[in-house]
Amino acid sequence: MPAHYLILIAAVIAETVGTTALQASQQFTRLGPSIICVIAYAAAFYLLALALKTIPVGILYAMWSGLGIVFIALIGFLVFNQRLDLPAVLGIGLILLGILVIHLFSNTTTH
Repeated sequence: MPAHYLILIAAVIAETVGTTALQASQQFTRLGPSIICVIAYAAAFYLLALALKTIPVGILYAMWSGLGIVFIALIGFLVFNQRLDLPAVLGIGLILLGILVIHLFSNTTTH
């Protein structure tokens, strides 16, 4: 796997950790999760900046935010017991489909 995709995956993981910590921080009233949130978001943006060296910003952001949505919805379900209705599941499926279309068929994924 090319290094820029590994960096993108690391950015998605950092963003997912940050968003999970944001939920756990209870609106920044708990110190530990609040600190994790800030550090994870800083790492996510740093990694995004690195990935921008080879992936165009529109493609990078679509893949980063789309994968983040999917992972956070899954974490919300598994960790925070947040349920999704059928339209939400279908919408998330369409996001995944969009990411696959970009990855498999677009010639603009790297520059």
